[in-house]
Amino acid sequence: MRFEGSSDYVTTPDLMLAVNAAITLQRPLLIKGEPGTGKTMLAETVAEALHVPLLQWHIKSTTKAQQGLYEYDAVSRLRDSQLGDGRVRDIANYIVKGVLWQAFEAEAPTVILIDEIDKADIEFPNDLLRELDRMEFYVYETRELVKARHRPIVFITSNNEKELPDAFLRRCFFHYIKFPDKETMQSIVDVHFPNLKKGLLREALEVFFELRDIPGLKKKPSTSELLDWLKLLMAEDIPPEALRAKDNKAAIPPLHGALLKNEQDVHLFERLVFMAKHNR
Repeated sequence: MRFEGSSDYVTTPDLMLAVNAAITLQRPLLIKGEPGTGKTMLAETVAEALHVPLLQWHIKSTTKAQQGLYEYDAVSRLRDSQLGDGRVRDIANYIVKGVLWQAFEAEAPTVILIDEIDKADIEFPNDLLRELDRMEFYVYETRELVKARHRPIVFITSNNEKELPDAFLRRCFFHYIKFPDKETMQSIVDVHFPNLKKGLLREALEVFFELRDIPGLKKKPSTSELLDWLKLLMAEDIPPEALRAKDNKAAIPPLHGALLKNEQDVHLFERLVFMAKHNR
């Protein structure tokens, strides 16, 4: 299988190369980048382009690696035994298959998304090494060895909240999604809003990138937040000239709550606008 891109997702040549390298090496593709740069959407896009099922595993701080394989529901078995349910005789009735098990037993290749792996405990990645390497695991409750019929294409995303173990990194192909430049961002916007007026897009991109360049911002606006903002500008029929002051100096953009997500950044921007007006 080879990923050739998609009309619904702007794929840079280096990103496409990384996806195909991971497929060729049969290694997980570890994707890092700023939140909102399309890391999760990449796995969805590849699965759709290759016409294979997508299995998603969204990681939380409490997630354990075992849950990706299977879980034994002892509570349900105990309850059923108290009710005299005959199902309790077969422990397999209380084995809940995880994402990896579902992928391993699938009749055709699949895409697995392990989303935001850095949210979990530091031991979580290491606990998956053997299964991702050997494409098999043992179910102790049923004394069953589960082997993958087809090696899945594995995407792992990280927001860099914590460092990942070296042993885990050695087994991955790594790619960092750089924040899009203006040209790439315009292509991304064109995919989502093909009928957006060019004047509004030009002004919106200028304001957006100026915001991102402000030193001291706690959270820079991301691609997904730009798309939200543009959607609101279109819904409210905001004209391009409303995005700037009449003298083309800095101004607080309308609906800025879609771009700036905390009060510190809003106050910082307001101070800069105030200073700009008084320095004319």
